[in-house]
This record gives sequence, C-alpha cells and structure tokens, in this order.
Amino acid sequence: MQSVNEYYSAVQLRSDRWAALRETTDALAKGAPERQITALRKRATALFDALAVIEPYWAFPGMSAFEHMRRQFEHGKFEDVAFSVHRALRALTSGAYRRRHVPLDRDSADHDEQDDEAMLPPEARALSKPYFEVLIVDNVNEHHERWLKKNVQSMRRPEDPFLYEAVVVPSLEDALIAVLFNHNIQAIVVRPGLVLKSKVAMPMIDRYLQNAADQGEIDGLKPEDFGPELCRLVAKVRPELDAYLVTERSVEDIAGLDLGICRRVFYNQEDFMELHLNILRGVQARNKTPFFTALVEYSKQPTGVFHAMPISRGKSITRSHWIQDMGAFYGPNIFLAETSATSGGLDSLLEPHGPIKEAQELASRAFGSKQTFFATNGTSTCNKIVVQALVRPGDIVLVDRDCHKSHHYGMVLAGAQVCYLDSYPLNEYSMYGAVPLHEIKKLLLDLKAAGKLDRVRMLLLTNCTFDGLVYNVERVMEECLAIKPDLVFLWDEAWFAFARFNPTYRGRTAMNAANNLRAKFRTDAHARAYDKQQAKLKDADDEVLLKTRLIPPPSARVRVYGTQSTHKTLTSLRQGSMIHVNDQDFKGEVEQSFHEAYMTHTSTSPNYQIIASLDVGRRQVELEGFEFVQRQIEAAMSMRRAITTHPLLQKYFKVLTAGDMIPETHRESGVQSYYDAEQGWTDLWDCWEMDEFVLDPTRVTLAVGGTGWDGDTFKTQILMDKYGIQINKTSRNTVLFMTNIGTTRSSVAYLIEVLVEIAKGLDDLLDDASLMERKGFDRRVRNLMEDLPPLPDFSRFHDAFRADNGTPEGDIRTAFFLSYDERNCDYLELDGSLKDAMDSGQEVVSASFIIPYPPGFPILVPGQVVSQEILSFMRALDVSEIHGYRADLGLRVFTKEALDVLVGAKLSTAAE
Repeated sequence: MQSVNEYYSAVQLRSDRWAALRETTDALAKGAPERQITALRKRATALFDALAVIEPYWAFPGMSAFEHMRRQFEHGKFEDVAFSVHRALRALTSGAYRRRHVPLDRDSADHDEQDDEAMLPPEARALSKPYFEVLIVDNVNEHHERWLKKNVQSMRRPEDPFLYEAVVVPSLEDALIAVLFNHNIQAIVVRPGLVLKSKVAMPMIDRYLQNAADQGEIDGLKPEDFGPELCRLVAKVRPELDAYLVTERSVEDIAGLDLGICRRVFYNQEDFMELHLNILRGVQARNKTPFFTALVEYSKQPTGVFHAMPISRGKSITRSHWIQDMGAFYGPNIFLAETSATSGGLDSLLEPHGPIKEAQELASRAFGSKQTFFATNGTSTCNKIVVQALVRPGDIVLVDRDCHKSHHYGMVLAGAQVCYLDSYPLNEYSMYGAVPLHEIKKLLLDLKAAGKLDRVRMLLLTNCTFDGLVYNVERVMEECLAIKPDLVFLWDEAWFAFARFNPTYRGRTAMNAANNLRAKFRTDAHARAYDKQQAKLKDADDEVLLKTRLIPPPSARVRVYGTQSTHKTLTSLRQGSMIHVNDQDFKGEVEQSFHEAYMTHTSTSPNYQIIASLDVGRRQVELEGFEFVQRQIEAAMSMRRAITTHPLLQKYFKVLTAGDMIPETHRESGVQSYYDAEQGWTDLWDCWEMDEFVLDPTRVTLAVGGTGWDGDTFKTQILMDKYGIQINKTSRNTVLFMTNIGTTRSSVAYLIEVLVEIAKGLDDLLDDASLMERKGFDRRVRNLMEDLPPLPDFSRFHDAFRADNGTPEGDIRTAFFLSYDERNCDYLELDGSLKDAMDSGQEVVSASFIIPYPPGFPILVPGQVVSQEILSFMRALDVSEIHGYRADLGLRVFTKEALDVLVGAKLSTAAE
C-alpha cells in the first residue's frame, strides 16, 4: 500500500484505497491460500482504518454502510464484504449513486451492472436530475444525525430540479476539511451545536487545515462565533458555495457581522422545508444559463427566415444535393440555433439588455469582477479592446517584452509610448521567465525622476506565462501603487482562467488581488502602516526604496483588468474569451471609451454558439470548477512524479522544477521541487503564499534535448505524427505538456507509456550504433543542451522614435507605419550585409516584428536597434519559422535616410 505522502490529494487517495480494498477482499472471497490469508486480512484492516478517517466527509456510501462492511469483514464474511465493496467502488467510479439508490447487500442488490454514467447516451444524462451534497455542521449523536438526515430526505418532492444527500460533521475544522475534500458539496448548513476541533488525526488532513485557516485565529474564537467564522473561512476557500446559518443569537448580534458566503440566517428553528427550498434556490442561481437557455428555446420556435444567413434553421443544407455530409456531421441543433436575430428572446452582444447581459453579470459574480464582458474572437481582441479603451496617444505603458503579439499590436493602435520590460532569461532552455518586481519598480522610479510619472498609464504583464510562471499579483500591484497611485494594471490571464476555482491558485489572480486591495485600503490598520512607513522612508533614495516592500497610500485607486481565454482552460468553444474589470474609476472615466473600443473590435455578427458556450462554461465552474481543477492538478502531479521517478525516462528526459525555472532570489520559500522521491509532495501553499514567482504545476515542461531531437522535431515528428499526442509550446530543447480540466489519469498513463517506448527505442538504437553514430548522437545532445545562444534583452528604440535619451520609452506606432512606405525600407542578409553594416558601426533598425518560433516572442519590434546580441542569437537559430523575416531577402530594416529625416524633424520641433 502506497504511503499517504505519495498522494497529492485526498480524492486520489480515497479512490486508490477503495480500489485496493476491492482487490484485497476479492482475494479473500476467492479462497486465498492459507499462507496468504493473514497478510490479506492485515492489509484489509489497514485499508479499512485508512478509509475510516476520510469516509465521514462523503454521503456515499455513508458511514453506516461503511461500518457494516467492516463488521462483515471482521466476522469473516468475505464473500459478502467483497460484493459490497465491489458495488460501492463501481458506484463511486461510474457515478451511479448520483442518479439512484445503490444497494450494497447481496440480498437487496439488483445486480444491474449497467450503471456506468459514461455508457448512458447524452440525452439520458441531460434529462437526469443533477446531484449534490449538503454539509450539515452540528455536534450531534448518532441517533440525532439519523434524525437530521431523515428530515432532509423527507423534504424531497418530485418537482425538485436537483437531488441531494446530507453529510453531517461535528466541528468547524471538520467542515473545512469536508469542503476541501468533497467536491460534491454545494451548500453548508451551520447549526448552533458545532464545536471547534476535529478529532481526526492524519497528516494530509492537518495540511488541508493549515492551508484553509490561521490556527491562531481559530483557537481564540468564542463558541458563539464558531458559526459566523466558519462562513467566512469557507468563503476564502470555496466562495462559490452557499451557507445557511442557524443561530440562537439575536438579530442585533448577527446584523453587523461579516457572514462570508451566508445567504440566509435562520433563528433557532427546525423549518426543514424552508431550508430545503433555500438550498435548491441557491444552487439554481448558479445552475441558470440565461443565454444558453434562451438559445435553446429559440431553436424550438417555428420561424420564417427572411434575413441573412441561409444556413439558419439548416435550410441551405437540407435542400442541398452536395453538402448533406455537413448536416449529418453536426446534427440539426446547431443549425436550428444559428441566427443573426437579436429579438425573439435573444440579445445583442454589442448592446446587451436581456439574456446576454444577465449571463455576463453571472460571469462577473463567478470570476470575482465588477464587470465582465464576453468576446467571440479570442483574447487577442480582448487585449486590444482594453488597451485602446485606456491608453491615449503619448501615454507611457510598461510592457512585458515577451508577451503575446496582440499587446504589441495594441500599442501600435493606441499610439502608446512603450517601455519594454525584460524577463529574466532561462538560457539553458531557450525561454524567458518573468519580469522581476525590482525591474518594474526601478523603471517607475526612473520615470518619476525624469518628471514623466504623470504620463505613465499602465503596467501590462502576462500571468501566468505560457510556461507556467505566476506572479505575486497582489504584491506587484501594491508596490507599484506606492510609486504611482493611479496606475492601471492589465493582466493577461489567457492561460489562467481556471485559477479562480482553486483556493491556492485564486490568491494570484487579478480579480482576487484587486478585491483584496480594495478591502485592505479601507482599513485603519493599512492607514497606520502607510503612515509609519512614510515616516521611516522620509528622504530615502531609490536604492532604499528598491529594497523595501512599499505600502501604497490608502487613497490609491484599484484599477485592474484581466483578459482570459476561457476556451483555453475551461469549457468554451474556440475563441470564447472574457474581459474582467475591477476598476474604481471605470464608471466615471472609462465606460464610454471602453464601449467605443468594444464596438471597434467586436463583430456585428458574433457567433451565438460561442456566447452560449461561455454561459454554460460559467455554470460549470460555479458548480464543479473546484472538482475539475483539482483533478487537473492531480493529473499534472501524477505526470511529474511518474517521469521523475522512472529510471529509464531519467536517462533522456527531465521534468523542469521550480528550481530550474525560477532563480533562487525569487523563491523565498526555498522550495526547489513539488515532488521528492524520499519526502513525497511539497505543500504548494507556502511557496504560493510568499514567493515572488511560483510555477504552475499543471504546466509540465519536459527537457528533451537528451533524446537528440530539438523541441519542434520531438513535437511534430515524434509525438504528433507517430503517437497522436497534441501539444503546442516548444523551445529549442523542451516541450510543454499542459493538463486541463479535461485531462484524465488514463491520458497521463498513455503519455508515460509513449515516453517509455521512445526511451526504449533510443536504448536499442544506441546499443546497435557504431562509434561514429554514437559520437553524432552525443554531439546533437551537446548542441541542444550545452551550446545554446544566450537570449538577448531588449536593446533600445532608435533615437528617431524616442522623445529623449533619459528614459527608454519609444513610439512604436510611428515606426510601424513608417514601414508602410517601401522607400523607407531595405533588406539586409543575416550573414552578409547585415553583419557587415553592424561591424562597420552602423545602427541597424528593424522595420518589422521579428518572432522566431520557437520560442515565440518578438526579439525585434519596429523601431528597435539591432544589437550584436540579437544578431548572434538570430544567426544561431536553427528553427524553421521566423515570423517577419524573409529568408530570400533578409531582415527588413529602415534606411538611414528615413531615420535621418525623422531625427531632423524632431530637432526642428524641439528648436521651435
């Protein structure tokens, strides 16, 4: 039996313990040899003991049935217990318990094995009532617990839209464990009899408790505060849940308290029907999908189509003699729901007043924003909308240089003065990390010293990065606001939409950090801390400020925008994205310009199927996002452990750890790796709480240079062409595997099988290789793992595109449009005229975005001076794609005459 330390989560531990118990009881039931019975009985006893600790937090099979199974085992009824365990495990695996009562005794079981939810047709699954569990927190005896559950069950009515079962736990700590263990819980009923401490002792449970709450604060609570405090604590870890507080305290005592997720307070009454109806209404509030429902209803209406879109209602297909295969492939519903109408119960994305407006409001609630806007053409458009809405020509914007190309083009459209920020390089793996806070602060202080701080408008960063590096978002915003109190933040969370629905990840999301800052800035404690620091830092120089964790003034404005590719990490059709807004000045300053920018970039013919999928995707994450994200993380952790501990895979592959991807100076916790073969799993909470950067474990970067293949070859010719495994990101010697909410344990198992097969093939190849072949292989590995060109930093904008030489901002818009006139441009060959020009001391200036893929970031932007480091990097590249570079002509650059004209015009303007 594997150690508890081998498991990342309780759900995975529970699943494997039940599977092991079935295997063991089956062996006993089949009459194992006498010499094995003692060992099997000992193993079964240990498994029952292990499950007894965690089973009280789930409704099925329930502690009564579990204890009955244990008694059967203790009395030697091996066939009976084997049958019961088999039925319980099958119901847990298939989800049968969610649809019907599952008898576990042989006498009462119906022996129907066709209960696998995955085997049901989609129509049948859609018609079944959704199931959830309600947590009741009260310290009651066994008899009273049965009475509570019986009363809850007696409230069920045939017309109820959902089914639910009750789980009863005695204490505040047990309730926290339950909501973190049991993803089926959708509502909590907190009764006056709860106690504080749990009687359960288990290292994994202790870890969960430490992450959920401050033990010092809990231990100091008075009994009458247990209920309200539990509601507040659950709001921190699972804010999507509903809580109902049953209390004996007076209205006056309760009225002024922060009750977190509490929807309603019941005053010392046993009105089970009223509680039942409130529970159903609370879950229904999250289950509703205004636009998807409206679209479904529209598709059922008989209509005559006398507008655009012949495909509407499928008429152009059903009448066709040549494209019937399209109708057969997609089915009728997608065409019945395809329309350009905005009436008949539907709505307009550009001016929403009905179901789209309501759907966006529900998304805002789910993701913790003040306003949320849907987009049907991807986060590239979302980024340009936000930039155009907020940035005026001449505004200075601090931009992560290796961000998505949409941001660079957004700067062009807005006419921003761009200050590019350099991320720390990971030269060994040909990729960039993230931008250190020290560099951001230094640039802000330099701009302040130059008298330009008033022109600084926005800080734009990617969180998390493609490779999984996550900023300490709240700290970055705090310290930047201490220097520039009205700074606007745009966090590109294209790959991070899922993070809201995990308590560890949530703390590093833009909307969560914005809400925390808004609450913090209103407190007296923050005002005192600010005043104290200001007195201490009086007359401090920049060096001191850079080394100090700065506190912003209480008057600082929280102005935060987040753009998310919902389709990348959650359920949505391709290009479904969202813009989340948490800006204190949105209503007064930005709303109108945002509306204009939204109109500029949003199609007047948005795809209704994408909008509907965003609506449904929001419903999913509010009801099961916690479960799905937890399983996503589990899959990634299993992958990391399997590759790291496999002797054969270690010869050719390496899973990059936090220590590999984050320099020690940015890892205050000292955590090197999330998994160690001797110690087991490292608790993510500590590093996610304190480190400047953390590594998202669901992004598994695998170094493949040891195979002799570069990343792109390994991706296309090995993984995709040979094994059908799809990935996206590569670097010179790495490939990136990203788990998502659709990743299963079997998918991970298949990947490991493939990697093992590849490694065995390499072993065989090298065993048969000649001396020269072996040398050739070693040389390829060395070229990929050792002889790597250093990644270049951003050089600078040419003086023609800069206002002065004091600070680094540049006019990328002027450079971009200057290249539209071919007379201003020339082409220089990398190994010929370009090298000669630079060797002679000539300043060469790029006229285009140059983006080698991999790694996929621009190493040159329009108006940027080509440095020797950039030239060396480009010459050393052996990738097949360099976007913006023409191999037949060379690098597109500005002519000296064009640059001289611009510089002369600047000097003339300055003289005037």
